[in-house]
Amino acid sequence: MTVSASFRKKLKYFDVDISFECHSKKMMVLIGPSGGGKTTIIRMLAGLETPDEGRICFGNDTWFDSLRRINVKPQKRRLGYVFQDYNLFPHLNLFDNAAFAAADKKEVHALFELLRIDHLKKRKPHMVSGGERQRCAICQALARHPRLLLLDEPFSALDVVTRRGLREEIKSLKGKLSCPIIYVTHDINEALFLADEILPVVDGKADYGWMQRTITREPGEGTPTRGAREPRLSLVY
Repeated sequence: MTVSASFRKKLKYFDVDISFECHSKKMMVLIGPSGGGKTTIIRMLAGLETPDEGRICFGNDTWFDSLRRINVKPQKRRLGYVFQDYNLFPHLNLFDNAAFAAADKKEVHALFELLRIDHLKKRKPHMVSGGERQRCAICQALARHPRLLLLDEPFSALDVVTRRGLREEIKSLKGKLSCPIIYVTHDINEALFLADEILPVVDGKADYGWMQRTITREPGEGTPTRGAREPRLSLVY
């Protein structure tokens, strides 16, 4: 199945005006500077914000159509959404957090084993590390059998070592999923490591020159490593 979107929304400092498609078993990474509209774009995919005009479809289902006045509620879109702040209930243990609204609670055990947190399932969120909380949030999203998986800078609050480990796990995990995945980051190394396709977003619009301008700037923090520059993916045009 394919999620396809073409929409516009007026924001305070710029207008979002974007079109793209993401196919099953593929990960599209939205990349660009902070505050450029990436999170707004996936919030509109999720139904948490509403475009001013345009269309969002998943396969043959229309989630949003401004002309036909269709706007499917977020819970009806059946997607998984992983935020950067974990989004866990503090009073529930990790297993109950992940099993909340799960399609099949038996599968939650398998997900905990897959993401190597099975030994932590009875612990509350405050009793585990940030990386372990984020693994639980990923389990929570996958336990819903999402048709589309959205990840909004899920590792940005983590330390470098933990972040690298979770990148490896996400890369391995995406090969086991059949749904489209859309991942938001401003880290070029992360994008090049994970993505099948990259959509650079600057001030709400696709900016295909942004990647090259950033990669060829003076070396410094955030500059892609040599190994990450292998041309194994495509930009979305």
